[in-house]
Order: sequence, then C-alpha cells, then structure tokens
Amino acid sequence: MTFKVISSSDKARMGEINTEKGIIKTPAFSPVATQATVKGISSDELYNLSAEIILVNAYHLYLKPGEKIIKEFGGIHRFINWKKPILSDSGGYQIFSLAGLRKVTEEGVRFQSHIDGSYHLITPESSIKFQESLGTDIMMVLDECTPYPCSKDQTRQAKERTTRWARRAKEAASGLGSIFGIVQGGIDRDLRRESAEELVEIDFDGYAVGGLSVGEPKELTYEVLSYIADFLPEDKPRYLMGFGRPEDILSACEQGFDLFDCVMPTRHGRTGQAFTSNGLVNIRNAAYTSSKRAVDPKCSCSTCQEYSLSYIRHLIYRKEILGLRLLTLHNLHFYLHLMKMIREAIGGGRFLKFKKEFLTRYTQ
Repeated sequence: MTFKVISSSDKARMGEINTEKGIIKTPAFSPVATQATVKGISSDELYNLSAEIILVNAYHLYLKPGEKIIKEFGGIHRFINWKKPILSDSGGYQIFSLAGLRKVTEEGVRFQSHIDGSYHLITPESSIKFQESLGTDIMMVLDECTPYPCSKDQTRQAKERTTRWARRAKEAASGLGSIFGIVQGGIDRDLRRESAEELVEIDFDGYAVGGLSVGEPKELTYEVLSYIADFLPEDKPRYLMGFGRPEDILSACEQGFDLFDCVMPTRHGRTGQAFTSNGLVNIRNAAYTSSKRAVDPKCSCSTCQEYSLSYIRHLIYRKEILGLRLLTLHNLHFYLHLMKMIREAIGGGRFLKFKKEFLTRYTQ
C-alpha cells in the first residue's frame, strides 16, 4: 500500500491510497459490511454508487461463517464478490462491548460467543493471522477500547496493553496486506500523544484513532479531534473509526483525517430516516403521506429520481423490504457524494467555505 497527499486546504487534505485491489481517493467513506454484506445492498449496487472500499468485521466473520469456508473461496473478496479494497476491523470494539462475556489478559481476550455460547481466545497474533486468511487489503490490530467514563489509571493500562499488542501483531504479520495501528488513550491528551508516539515508533502502514463516540460528551470528542491528528505522520493515512455523522466527518476532515466508516447511512435507512442536503428526514412523518416530491430534490440517486416520498413512506409502513433498500441506497449515495464534494473542495482550496455552506443548509 502507498499513500500520497495530492492537495490540501488548511489542515484538510485530499489524496490517494493505492492498494493491490485499486485506488481509494481520500477523504473516503467506507460502507460497513459487518457480516460480509452492506445490509440489503449488492456488490453491483455498491459499484454503481462509486464505493471504493468497504469494511468487514473479523470478530463476526471468525464466528460465522468461519475461516474454513472463506478460505475455500480463496478469500473474502471472492466470497462476497467484491473486487475493490476491503478493510477488516479486528473486532476489538465488539469483543469489549460483550462486557460479562469476556476476560482480558496479557495473552489476549477470552470471550463467549454471542451466537452459541462457545468459548474462544483471540490474541493479537491470531487476529492478524485470521485477517490475513481473509485476504483483506487493510487490517486493524487488536486493541483494548476503554469505556467512558474511565479512570486515568485504567485508561493508561489499556493504552499500554494496546501498544504491546500492536507490537506483537506487527511481528506476527507475514506481509500480506497493510496493517494499521490504533491510537487509544480515552479523552486524555497526554495518553493519546503517548499512544500515537509509541505506534509511530513501531511503524505501521497507517494509523487509526479508536475509543471515541463511546459515551463521552460531544465537546470532549471534538477536543480530542482538535489535536490527535497532529501526533500522526503526514505521509501515512489517518483513519477515524466508527465516526460518521456528516457534520462530524466534515470536522474530522478539517483536522486532517482521511478514512471514515459508520453504520449510520444503512442503519438509518432501515429505520425510515434519510440524510438530505437539508438535514435528516424522518420518512414516517404524516406530512409525507401524499408528497409527490423526492426524498431530496437536489439528489441524483436512483431513489430520488424515480420514487416519491409518499411511495417510500407507504413501503416503510407496510414493512416492505423495498422501502428499506431504497432509503439505504439513497443514504449511501448521500455519504459517498459528500466525500466527493469534500475532495473537490479541498482540491480547489475552498474546504472551509464548503463546510460552512454545507452545514448552513444541513442544520437549518
């Protein structure tokens, strides 16, 4: 994997991540295919939306369908019929969210499957080896994510274990695919800086920031965002994990982040909510019962070009799968088009102006 910054606008930057499976134009948004599918959406539809990368979750794929089946297909790309880059999350966040079903030791994490109750042990080494067996293009190290609130001592212990695990993962890797380290440290500036410096010393292909949006007040999230990218190398991609409201993505781009993922466009679509140029719209509202207009009149996606709000609202209320699919397609188009506009704004040296204009409409 190679990365280059092509243009910048203040701290915001536009670039390219070049992988064996193709180029990812950054800043980029990755649709989430947790269990090897972007829920309800086919690979052909993702191609038509111009998605350049998707995310899968190693924790879920490890449990089902398992390594044996995916290996029989020659890797995750062939298994799901996706020819472009794939990023695999180690599943650290999912494992740590199991609370009473897992136990953390220096060796790794022993946990009980949420599917059948079986017991498993994932180590930094086994996590990377499994991701290599998937054949993903970008792999994440196993990290320890702390909740909010959390004492400084606990946060420091988790940060230090994350660093030790990251070193073990890097040493265990065979060179198949690129590996990103994950910066932890909660909301503590000193711990975040230490984590970043320790990971940079190990020398990863890119760096992610984890442990945000775990319950902390929004102002603390933005405070961490205001300085964390400054601790990371200019010549490596920066990935902000699980951070996905449009206004949040714009703020993170302003600070110099390159990669994003979030379940919001698909999850909101399945609950009858649409992201539009004028903000979030709840399709279930009675005001749309007989509306002939599109979900977003300014949108060029097939949903907005071919179907009315009234019809989609009808589908949602009748629990027809098509309604959920149409909204999901629209939301994904909205996000991917937003990233395209961000790249163009950075390339034109007008990112801050674009951000202000977009948020003025979006939050009105």
